[in-house]
Amino acid sequence: MAERLFIKADEVAEVLEVSKAYAYKLIQRMNKELKAKGYLVIPGRVDRSYFYESFYGNKAEGGKEEANAGI
Repeated sequence: MAERLFIKADEVAEVLEVSKAYAYKLIQRMNKELKAKGYLVIPGRVDRSYFYESFYGNKAEGGKEEANAGI
C-alpha cells in the first residue's frame, strides 16, 4: 500500500521521539501555518511532505538526503 498523504500525531510522536501531546501541538502549529497560506487543513493531521520539509528542510522523508541532491 502506498504511503498515506497525511501524518497523524502517533507517527509524529514516534518520528520525533516526543510525547503524543507535544505532537498534537506541533501539528496544530503546522496546520496554522498552512491555513495562513490558504490551504484547507484537517485537525489532528498534517500533510506528510510539509511535515518532513518543516523538520528536515530539503532532505527526503526520514532525514535521508535525496539522491543526486549535491549535483
